[in-house]
Amino acid sequence: MFTECAVEQWNLELDDLFVSIGHRFGRVELRRRMRDYVRGLLAPVARKNSWQLAEQAGHSTPDGLQHLLAGAKWNPDDIRDDLQAYIADQLGQDDGVLIIDDTGFVKKGATSAGVQRQYSGTAGRTENCQIGVFAAYATTLGRALIDRELYLPKSWTEDRERCRTARVPDDREFATKGELARHLVLRALASPLPIAWVTADSAYGQESRFRRLLEQSGVGYVLAVPKSQFTVGCPRIDSLFAQAPDEAWERVSCGDGAKGPRVYHWAAVRLPAVAEFDCQGEIPHRMRWALARRSIRRPDEIAYYLAYTPLATTVRELVRIAGTRWAIEECFEAAKNECGLDQYEVRRYVGWYRHITLAMLAHAFLAATAHRAREKGAEPVRPAGSSSSQWRRFGDSWQLVAPGPRTSTVSEGANTH
Repeated sequence: MFTECAVEQWNLELDDLFVSIGHRFGRVELRRRMRDYVRGLLAPVARKNSWQLAEQAGHSTPDGLQHLLAGAKWNPDDIRDDLQAYIADQLGQDDGVLIIDDTGFVKKGATSAGVQRQYSGTAGRTENCQIGVFAAYATTLGRALIDRELYLPKSWTEDRERCRTARVPDDREFATKGELARHLVLRALASPLPIAWVTADSAYGQESRFRRLLEQSGVGYVLAVPKSQFTVGCPRIDSLFAQAPDEAWERVSCGDGAKGPRVYHWAAVRLPAVAEFDCQGEIPHRMRWALARRSIRRPDEIAYYLAYTPLATTVRELVRIAGTRWAIEECFEAAKNECGLDQYEVRRYVGWYRHITLAMLAHAFLAATAHRAREKGAEPVRPAGSSSSQWRRFGDSWQLVAPGPRTSTVSEGANTH
């Protein structure tokens, strides 16, 4: 049970957050509505739509809160920038991890911006829904959603009249989820957030342009890839790990889940360097890895990753970064269950961005509050014997035996590294 003092402190901290973003709203009435809206998202309201949020705030009608989302003059991108600065201040650490993923919002009808029948990983099936591509930020201090983009299928971008009805900007053209993800990454890297790593699932990890952007930006990554992914100078990644000796697999936890440590068998192998990207002169300054995660109870279930890392990176660090990807799923769950991320009734493009951004702000406040509350309170691997396998052990890691640094001769669009 909260003490009166704790509630007062909570309100003071929330007011401080409101003050820091208040200048983004030109009129005092608008600032009050924004406060009421966010407070409602944080309140134990059964269904966080405009009617129930208005009732929570003591408004006689939802008109004011609906106007906040639909007609008022304020830019949700300004709030997103303030949110990123807030998270950098509250949860930022030098080894911060940026996580990219998408989530679905099931909707009825055909008028909500971006809605169509499409696959939703959230539902695990094809649904009539909107898809949002999100970025989350995670450190040992906490995790929070920090950016978002609404995916517009071609059924929308090729129908300009439909877009105008939903108030989609005329200059908004079709962009794949991978292209939206690259926008999120570039904005995050330009923000105050200290980012050392990026991780994402295979929908993004398989894109060579996404990986190349990270390499050119000098940020490390551990990205899931499909089993058919080809690697530098090597066969498909599943074939590569099919050759791994038994002693290459280690039982390691990649972090704690709802039911305790997430323990799997992991194997990692160093890949040949690509001279023009990984070396300064003759000396490599970055390493490339292939990584595999095998279920202990169901060994046929194997997930694969490609990684690009500083020279001193250990296999256990790769495992930790791979495991951090689950943080964005936890953010989605918390933001939807506690902050109404998916409980909106807006249909227009700008309304989606405004509601989602304010829900992210509410969730970020909870993450920062949780951190402040917390503040106030292997088995050795046997050396490999002689073998015809390309796998060899060097020090504390496995390395693929192949000729030295290679010169890349593949096109930019190929999934080759």
